[in-house]
Amino acid sequence: MVRLEHVNFVVKNMEKTLDFYQAAFPHWQVRTTGEAEWYGVPRTWLHFGDDVTYLAFNSPGKGVPRDLKTLSVGLMHIAFEVTGLHSLIQRLIDAGYPVDSDGSHTEYRRNVYFIDPDGVEVEFVEYLTDDPRLRNGE
Repeated sequence: MVRLEHVNFVVKNMEKTLDFYQAAFPHWQVRTTGEAEWYGVPRTWLHFGDDVTYLAFNSPGKGVPRDLKTLSVGLMHIAFEVTGLHSLIQRLIDAGYPVDSDGSHTEYRRNVYFIDPDGVEVEFVEYLTDDPRLRNGE
């Protein structure tokens, strides 16, 4: 078995980042939070998710995010499979986060991209079939 348990981010503003992901996933909650040091630098950390999967946020982050329009090394985007994509899009728009780009919609899948407050491209995809060959465009 393989399952992605969590993704760990360094963020500039914990509240803004949490606001984005709470709009996307209102059924998730803050699991735990605390203070620590990272190589001698004080940091605040927070885990946001459910009993199985979560996102870890650490602040205060410094620097600028990777330019998403280049092939610079680093994370290109993260993707979440969701149900109710239209509702998720509306929640994020209502919270002040515009759609960055529409994905490639087919009869078997719909997807959309947003940029989170820290410059991370986040894809949300809804599959309309259980057939993996159709989901992946084979």
